[in-house]
Amino acid sequence: MQGGSSGIGYGLKYQARCISDVKADTDHTSFITGTLSLREENEVHLIRLSSDGTELVCEGLFSHPNEIWDISSCPFDQRIFSTVYSTGESYGASIWQIPELYGELNSPHLERITTLDGEVGKIKSIIWWPSGRHDKLISIDEQNISLWSLDLSKKTAQVQSQESAGLVAQSGGAWDPHDMNAVAVTCESSIQFWDLRTMKKTNSIEHAHVRNVDYNPKKTHILMTAEDESGIRMWDVRKPKVPILELPGHTHWTWTVRCNPEYDGLILSSGTDSTVNLWLASAPSNNESITESFVESPSKRIDPLLQSYSDYEDSIYGLTWSSREPWIFASLSYDGRVVVESVKPFLPRK
Repeated sequence: MQGGSSGIGYGLKYQARCISDVKADTDHTSFITGTLSLREENEVHLIRLSSDGTELVCEGLFSHPNEIWDISSCPFDQRIFSTVYSTGESYGASIWQIPELYGELNSPHLERITTLDGEVGKIKSIIWWPSGRHDKLISIDEQNISLWSLDLSKKTAQVQSQESAGLVAQSGGAWDPHDMNAVAVTCESSIQFWDLRTMKKTNSIEHAHVRNVDYNPKKTHILMTAEDESGIRMWDVRKPKVPILELPGHTHWTWTVRCNPEYDGLILSSGTDSTVNLWLASAPSNNESITESFVESPSKRIDPLLQSYSDYEDSIYGLTWSSREPWIFASLSYDGRVVVESVKPFLPRK
């Protein structure tokens, strides 16, 4: 189903490519995003959906010293978040805290809790454990995966363990919400699965040009991938040779994929075709047998497109569901435009 956008918009001053749900804010539907300007002072925007759901309100506007390439809100403290940034010559990462009375201050400044030093490569992303309070963080740079021990009270972060990925260039990843010892890392031509206890690779999906991955929070062992040419694929990580489902994706590169936090099978994707797609595609349950036709075809190709949101003028790199209201999502196009949409009409019946 094709459609424009009936969403609620909010404009950033500069270009941007990352947005995060503020999961720990249980009183408001809120998001945090950051800009990507090479020459100007960059900004972090804390945005909230108004109580009547009709507008996006800027609750906090903070300066940030560098271009923001990745932003993630702490899942257990709404005032804490991480950024990965570029200084023009190198990349760094920091943990920040929003001042407590930021709404009453004339020019509130972010407090840098700690910097993740010790990176030997070009850092790509910071990942928080998605399923509750946890004192560990993962950083992924081009060559290494690092597990950090974070002490917010002492404002320190120490590398607990680190391992090189070898010659493959890593680009990002996802932490399994069902297993705090398992992480999936995207590389040039594969997805590598790591056990954080041993810092060893346990398995891999050998497939080129994966841009983004996301675990299904409602079903164990299920991973979604966004791929340049193949669109979107669903994998059972225990059987990584063949995907269990394929979706067509986008007319240009499929950049991001997000599983809904509450409704199994509800999937968002975005791409460089300036479109957000909403899909409904569930993995077979454990007691479902694989049919003969499924065996004959290596993967079950389906097209369960519920809605296509196309009222954008630039590539869409930022995409997130709201944890508080899981029928709401926020998208961010490269021109700095945030759009919040409701998918209530398309929710599967529970």
